[in-house]
Amino acid sequence: MFSIFFDRAKRHRWSFAALALLALSACYPTFNWRELRPEGTPLQALLPCKPETAERTVPLGGAPTVLHMHSCKASGLTFALAWANAAEPSAVPNLVTYWQRASLAAIRLDPALHTDPTHRWNAAVAGASMAQGVLAQGTDPQGQPVQARWAYFTRGTQVFQAAVYGAASDEVKTTFFDGLKLP
Repeated sequence: MFSIFFDRAKRHRWSFAALALLALSACYPTFNWRELRPEGTPLQALLPCKPETAERTVPLGGAPTVLHMHSCKASGLTFALAWANAAEPSAVPNLVTYWQRASLAAIRLDPALHTDPTHRWNAAVAGASMAQGVLAQGTDPQGQPVQARWAYFTRGTQVFQAAVYGAASDEVKTTFFDGLKLP
């Protein structure tokens, strides 16, 4: 009888320990979503990790364009948010096209795929003048396969790109892309 009581008590301790570990792991989630409000833009976004910030000038359509970027990695995925200012409103559509083509080329795909309907998804960003989604599977600079999902959206002369690189779950993609707002 003592051994039955001991086995039950041992099982309860193990159950309690398992529950305690589960509760502690909930305090340290893989994705620690936080709000980001990039300076100089009206954008509100959610990122699942603390972003690094960078700025660099790149040739988009032959014109030097300053890209402002925030990116971070969580659970094997890379999340990125970038924006650029077009010289004038009439330059916005071309900037979007050049940026989409450059993104596809960066993962070693034909830049012309940006118009292929099989590489499109219905991106929507609250408050954006225009939003377009592009998705593709290509190769990263190390030669490894990479999945990419981009949302390009605009407001005035600002052009934005939000991206997830890697095989993200639908829940993660939804949280990231639905967290984009231009109030």
